Amino acid sequence: MTLTPSIMAELGTVAPDFELPDTQGKTVRKKDFAGAPGLLVIFMCNHCPYVKHIREALASFGRIYQDKGLAVVAINSNDASTHPQDSLENMVLESERFGYTFPYLRDETQSVAKAYDASCTPDFFLYDADSRLFYRGQFDDSRPGNGLPVTGKDLRSAADALLEGRDAPEDQKPSVGCNIKWKPGNAPDGGGR
Repeated sequence: MTLTPSIMAELGTVAPDFELPDTQGKTVRKKDFAGAPGLLVIFMCNHCPYVKHIREALASFGRIYQDKGLAVVAINSNDASTHPQDSLENMVLESERFGYTFPYLRDETQSVAKAYDASCTPDFFLYDADSRLFYRGQFDDSRPGNGLPVTGKDLRSAADALLEGRDAPEDQKPSVGCNIKWKPGNAPDGGGR
């Protein structure tokens, strides 16, 4: 398994628009979250061991921070033809099984992943009320097999700073995980997978 890091987009970058179906068949748009103090966009999938490692804590994070007013949305951009575990049908099951309270969206064309410069699962992008990138980085230091507890401390710290009107954390470590499973010729470098 090859480890892929976040690209670490420039802070202050404006969040690209999106318009994608969720697991209930409803279309969700970035503008639906206008007025929230911040928006967390998570690129994730069902099969990646790095996502599996944090998904229960991520579901808890979503519940807690949505109650604080943060908008949260997850996007699955993987090619389901080569990774059927990441199909929309399996996203429905995954969302129900782990109690995701945030919309889980399907990026079939992979255009949203490209627009966000997403590279791995999980990949986190936290935007302020003006849709400016405030944090991009890891959930925490825990990885499958390293024995560290899953706490979400890095993302929690960033979300707390955003919601409390403080400056963005200076130390932002890239997230790491599986690469997005690109369709042939769709990867940002023109390749696939």
